[in-house]
Amino acid sequence: MYTLYYSPGAASLVVHWLLIETGARHELRRLDTAAGEHKRPEYLALNPSGLIPTLLVHGEPLTEAAALVLYLADAHPHFGLAPAVGDIDRGRYYQWVLHLANTLQPAFRIWFYPQEGAGEANSEAAKEQARLKIEAAWARIDAHLQRRGPYLLGAGVSAADFLLCMLMRWSRNMPRPATAWPQLAAHAQRMKARPSFRTLYEREGLDEWR
Repeated sequence: MYTLYYSPGAASLVVHWLLIETGARHELRRLDTAAGEHKRPEYLALNPSGLIPTLLVHGEPLTEAAALVLYLADAHPHFGLAPAVGDIDRGRYYQWVLHLANTLQPAFRIWFYPQEGAGEANSEAAKEQARLKIEAAWARIDAHLQRRGPYLLGAGVSAADFLLCMLMRWSRNMPRPATAWPQLAAHAQRMKARPSFRTLYEREGLDEWR
């Protein structure tokens, strides 16, 4: 039994999506970030970083969205969302999950909250650099999908594709969203056509980027 602490559309979205995709038994605990619920002592006791998501696994907390993606794919192997251990595609799978987590997610953090690291005086410059980094990542991934797609690992979907789709969604209001690249646009349409995506949107009360 899982318990997911989430906020609609946040990094918890990919974890929620995989819970639905795998049919895993779970309950949801929504956090009101505007009210600062993710910074309250009771939540910090579970996740000292005060970030979303946190997943309780039989009552034990796990954090970091990319780690939870890897964990859930392994915990439910019969869904085939991760290549076999020792297979070269397993290495490629790790590579893509870590690339998305280490390159795109931090750049999005700067795009949405440029003042955090750069200060108000430099926030616009920081935001512009983040935009360039995000767009460079989209170009690289689009080229990869053109060569070896339609999914990140080729013919079959993996948990990495769910993480990619969540990050593409985050770009929807940027000057050049991910869907401006043709292979990424096609990838997004395939992922959004999954029944689990419709269920996810209904449960989180989302209606944009359908």
